[in-house]
Amino acid sequence: MWPQYDKNPYVIKIDFGFDEAESSGSIVATDLDGDGLMDYLVTSPGNIGAYSHYGKRLWWLQTDIQVSQSSETYGLPGIHAPGVQAGDIDGDGKIEAVFLTKDGFLNVVTGVTGKIKLRKKLPAPDEAERWEHVIIANLRGKGDRDLILQATNREGYRMGKFLAAYAADKLDGKPLWQTGQYLGCAHTGARIADIDGDGRDEVVGATIIDHDGTIKRIVDVQGHLDSIFVKDIRPDIPGLEIVALEEGGPQRVFLFNKERLLWESHHKHQEPQNAAVGEFDLKRGGLEIWCRSRYDEHQKPFVFDARGNVIADYEMDKVAPEGWTTKGVEEIWTIDWTGEPKQLAAAKERHKSGDVCIFDPITGKFIKRFKEKADRLYVADVSGDWREEIIVCSGREIHIYHNPSANPNPKRERLWTQNHYRRSKMTWNYYSP
Repeated sequence: MWPQYDKNPYVIKIDFGFDEAESSGSIVATDLDGDGLMDYLVTSPGNIGAYSHYGKRLWWLQTDIQVSQSSETYGLPGIHAPGVQAGDIDGDGKIEAVFLTKDGFLNVVTGVTGKIKLRKKLPAPDEAERWEHVIIANLRGKGDRDLILQATNREGYRMGKFLAAYAADKLDGKPLWQTGQYLGCAHTGARIADIDGDGRDEVVGATIIDHDGTIKRIVDVQGHLDSIFVKDIRPDIPGLEIVALEEGGPQRVFLFNKERLLWESHHKHQEPQNAAVGEFDLKRGGLEIWCRSRYDEHQKPFVFDARGNVIADYEMDKVAPEGWTTKGVEEIWTIDWTGEPKQLAAAKERHKSGDVCIFDPITGKFIKRFKEKADRLYVADVSGDWREEIIVCSGREIHIYHNPSANPNPKRERLWTQNHYRRSKMTWNYYSP
């Protein structure tokens, strides 16, 4: 049991904030100082700051960190992506923070002090402007001791098709593998997870890249992918599955694993755009896939079951509380809030620094509304029991909300023990929380 915050919300002051019109940078949670409690890394253009669990500033660097707006125009890592990773990449038992700067240099700093341990420029592909995104991975089965660098093509519609994997302790040598054939999301960086349970990560997308660089094309996309999620959607099938959402063409939702496409489906060929994947309907086997829909106003969400059947659809205007924006919701996270088997979703008001809500994805019913001025929304287990907290970046503050009700299932294992949970909380952005 971690201690629960003694205030709700618990407020942490930070040294910089977010411009409402600026969509670069965000937040991740990790244990930077080794005390067993989750700390916070926050980024915005020109800034990266580290804050302890209770709000003490560990360090603040004013540096030109590689964060971006739309990746298809400005390069990776994309809207609301943190642009920073954290892990023990050198095996010394202490956490490092890893990020790129806009001059193309890879930067490794100590997690507890921010002191620079390494600053190195690695050769980027000729078609790329520079390396734009870095991910800590376990490719060799040695733990988080590998790095994956990613870049987009410098001209035209920018896609992050270039990847190179390195052993973190052999950055002067040849990469473990490299490719210009990765097909992931058009709006976000590569996603990774150990989807086959062999103790090593794969890069997931319409193409799946195994730990050794072997590439397999699974999904035939018309247009491009907007979002990717990795979870155990079908417990009856070994390993984890990938949900991918298509923009353009038939506007499909795909479910596939490392070996094959399990199904593709659509709802009246409406663009799904964003999703939340979770245990939303206990009467059905597997997880459900809630799709937000594309509409700039008056969103019309729809929900698939684990076998591709549409099981719900509704109009957001009819379920949202009075005063909620007609533009709907954004930054949608599946959340373990109650401790019950049924999960919910958390989101913020779309296209504004607005309120935050928890809602039932099947019915759209709003369960709870938090009056806020949320610039960023992040969901993770950071205090108390294994249930997740709502973490809001609002101006120069972090607001952390916990569920004060008793947990009906207090002995469940922490979510951080799951590989795909840890990876998703570190590599998220607006399109793929």
